[in-house]
Parts: sequence; structure tokens; C-alpha cells
Amino acid sequence: MPERNRSRSGVGGGRTTGRTTGRSTGRTVGRTGDPGGRDARGRDPRRGAAPLTLAGRTLACTVSVAVLGASGFTWYEYRSLDDGMIKSTALSEAKKNAPPHLDKSVNLLLIGLDSRKDMDGNDLPKQFVEDELHAGSSEIGGYNTNALIVLHIPANGGKVTALSVPRDDYVQTVGADGKMHKIKEAYGIAKEASEQKLAGKGLSKAELERQSREAGRSATIQTVQSFLDVPIDHFAEVNLIGFYDIAKAVEPIQVCLNHPVDDPIIARTATHEGGGTGLKLPAGISSLNAAQALSFVRQRHHLTNGDLDRTHRQQAFISSVEYKLKQQGILNDFGQMQKLFGVVKKDVVIDNEWNILDFAQQAPNLTGGNVEFNTLPISGFKTVGGQEVNTVNPELIKKIVRQLFNHEPAPAAPAAAPGETAGDAAAAPSAAAAASGASGASGASGTSASPSGPAKAVVDVNAAAGAGAASNESKALAELGYQAGRIGDAPARTRATTVAYGTGAKADAQQLAGRYGVTAVSSGAVAPGHVLVTLAAGRTPAPTTAPPGTAGSGDPADPAAGLPMQGPAVKAGGIPCVD
Repeated sequence: MPERNRSRSGVGGGRTTGRTTGRSTGRTVGRTGDPGGRDARGRDPRRGAAPLTLAGRTLACTVSVAVLGASGFTWYEYRSLDDGMIKSTALSEAKKNAPPHLDKSVNLLLIGLDSRKDMDGNDLPKQFVEDELHAGSSEIGGYNTNALIVLHIPANGGKVTALSVPRDDYVQTVGADGKMHKIKEAYGIAKEASEQKLAGKGLSKAELERQSREAGRSATIQTVQSFLDVPIDHFAEVNLIGFYDIAKAVEPIQVCLNHPVDDPIIARTATHEGGGTGLKLPAGISSLNAAQALSFVRQRHHLTNGDLDRTHRQQAFISSVEYKLKQQGILNDFGQMQKLFGVVKKDVVIDNEWNILDFAQQAPNLTGGNVEFNTLPISGFKTVGGQEVNTVNPELIKKIVRQLFNHEPAPAAPAAAPGETAGDAAAAPSAAAAASGASGASGASGTSASPSGPAKAVVDVNAAAGAGAASNESKALAELGYQAGRIGDAPARTRATTVAYGTGAKADAQQLAGRYGVTAVSSGAVAPGHVLVTLAAGRTPAPTTAPPGTAGSGDPADPAAGLPMQGPAVKAGGIPCVD
């Protein structure tokens, strides 16, 4: 494959310009040596570690290859693009424990790895990571998978469904240690265990890194398979520096915000965890360079829903990049595709069973804007071992995925149980139902109060993220049948969400506590018939819920209509606006 040089002006850390983006040497499955040359700083130029951004880059690769079949590229041209891609055998182990396939559809897992290490286990240049990318110290990040997106491509080539799994979902890991952890931690746990097993075998640092990462990939795939109850057919893994490379190759990238953002960088100290990306943008459409694009998908502070809003940022960025590539004709131009792949192949790891040409012919909708992104719902939050996690209802998650991926009919409205109103029984599945399923409560089913039934409690909401966040949550609770009360600010340093109740409101308070994964407490300071919800910063679960009595209703062409997703869908085919 011909090589070309791309100037990288303005990159911090004294990184060299004229960085080679193409390589004439191929990379094969189970590579064991140094895969390529290093730049003037002794750094492998294709490596990088990245958080959420990686997902955008991964799909950029996926979207690019998907058009091959539609544009009539020849096998020779395909081989030119595929030559040198980093291949992994991690899928073979994961398939041994995979759920059965129900049809000939394809499930593709995009993995965004948050690591400030290169592929050989070396730290990325400190100045570049901290000063150019504003991604924190090279010493932090570990091997968390901060982006997990499953793409479902139907057997008939129809509409592609993309589901994001929130990184802090508290699930049972598979292929790691088998214990409950945040889903993002499965990779790092398995990698560390593999390193310990391989210690003393005389492996080079690079080979030890390669083999232990394979264990991490396998555990991630197996955990996602178990959580969603679907088989993973292919996967792609990307990292931070790769995202930056992709964004640099296609910049400027247009994104759209519903509200202006200002995310100042706060230095880490002994008493403050630090954070911030430095991103400052107005509402509406903005054109971003590569560093800004990275900040756009990494921001989690100063967002109403924290990490959950950041997930929507990832989805929107992927959509914007795909839209630009299509609008500029890059996806139908072999020469331009070749240049783009010269960047992609340095940073993206794909499974060795993935025949990209065959896949492209099966999934033309990936580049036709016929993709809808949704985020799987959480049921609340709780603290485990000093860390806040997302609580989830695994059975509800599996039902949602089955309906979306297999287009099964929505669950039938249940018959009213003794003491339950007809409106309660007819409610569509909701995130509140997820909470009740997780906690054992049965009343918060996502319905409004029956006219003949008792009125629910008045809920006052204070939020550390401000009155706007409190207002959003109050509206969400009103949709669940609670009476809207006062809204206001909570102290900015509020670290934990709490639910307190006055006389006569214990039952409703317990149901709400299940929503947030906390325990309701009685308080004489709360008025009778009232519940006081105090939300910690960035912790406002406000998933989309179906109106009463609409189970299975909605757009028949949209299998996600009426399902309890975490926030609105992000639709490809343009530049979607997000928070």
C-alpha cells in the first residue's frame, strides 16, 4: 500500500510532523513482534489509548468498509485496504459461551478502550495526552471500556439498530473473575489476571501486552453477550490516539448542541479529583477540529445526566462523521478510502473472522443514514465499594434487546392484580419498572395515577446540577404519576442521591428509592404527603418512558418506539443535536 505523509501541525509534546499513515507491511492474526517502526520520539505511531472517542473511530472504520460492496470495489481493492489491519483471535473463545443465533443477522460490538498506553504497553507521551488532548495524566485510565455499542444488522439488510451500554452498569462479568463489577472493568480485570498467569514465561513486554489484551477483549465480549443475551459475531476496538487521527483526517467535523457548554479544566489535587475538557461551544452547529472533537465526546461534567449524556455525544459524533464522509463522496472514492484506511488501520483492532467485503454487501444501510442509536436504560444508582454504579434490571434489558433485534411484539399488558388499578396493570415497560424489578417494589410502573385510585405523593426535587436538572427530573416523575412539587438547587458538593419522606408518603418514597438505588428515610423536616429527592451532581436518571396504556404502540417501523430507553434516540443521516 503506498505511503503518504500527513502534517500534524499544532500537536503538543514535540510530536513530529509528516507522520507516516500508511504501512507496506501487513499485520496478521496473532502477531508476536513489533508491528512497525517508531517515530523520532521512539513512539509507535499507530498506538494510542482512548476513552469514548474510540467508538466514533471504530464506527468510522465500519462505515467506511460497509460501502465497499455498494460502490463496486474489486477484491483486489478490498485487499489493498484490508492489508495491515490489526487482527485478533479473541472472538473464538467468546463464541464458546455465546447465546444461540436465531437468524442470519449480524451483531457487531464496538469497543472504546480508555487507556493511555500504546499497543506495546508503553505510556503515551505525557505532554501530548495532557496538553493537546486534555485527557488527563498518562498514568491514569487503566483499561476501561468507556464505550460499548452493539450494532444489529438484520438478515434482510433492513434498518440497523445500535445500542449503547452505559459504562457504569453494574453487571456480572464473564471471562474475568465472574463477580459483579461495572461493565467497563471486565477488560482490565481479565487483562491483569492474564498478565499474572503469563508472568515468568519469558515474554517480551510487547508480547505480554498483546496476549493479555486478548484476554481483556474476550472477557468484554463474553460479558456483553451474557448481559444482552445475544451472540457477538464481530468486534472492533479503538483507542484515544486513533480517534484523534481519524478526527484529524476528516476535520472539521460539525456537531450540534441543544444548549451552550462550558467545561473548564480543573487540575487534580490531593482534595479534588479534577476533570474538565476545556470545551466551550454555543448552542447550535459548531465545526470542531480533532482536539475539540475529542473533548466533545469525553465531556461528562456540567452535563445534566453526566456519563449518560456523554453516551449520546458519542452517538451523535459517529452520525456526524458518517454524514460528512457520505456528503463529500469519500465513501465512494477508492483513493480517498485508501487514505482514510491508512489512518484507521494503525489504531483499530478487528476480529480475524471478519470478511469486510462480505460484510459491506450485507450492511449498505450503515452508510445510508438508516441507523438509529439508543441507550439501554438504567434503573437507578447506588454506591458499591465507594464507587457510584448504575443499577440495572437484567431481565428487562434482555427483553428490550430481544424485541429490538428479533422484532418480537411488545410484552402484552398484564392483567390487574388484586389491589392494583387497571391503569397500573396496563403500563408499558419503563425505567421505573426496571427499578421496581431490581428492588422488589411493584407500584412505580410508569403510569399516572388512576382517577379512582389514591393520588401519589408530592415530590420535591433538589439537584446539585442546578434547577434545570431538578426540573427535568420533576417532569419525568410527573410522567410516572407523582405530583410535581418544588424544585431547587442542592449543594454543589452533594455526593450521594437521597430520598426522604414525610408522614403518609413511605410507600411512594420506597418506590422512588428503588429508582435511584438508595434507601428511603423518614424525616420530620419533610411535609406530610411529600417526598424530597436530592440528586447528586450528574446523577439524574430521566429515561424516556411510554405513556400509560401504550404498550407496543408507536411507529410500527421503529421497533424501539414505546420502549424505555435512556433518553431520546439519536438518528443517523445528518447532524443530530444533543445535550
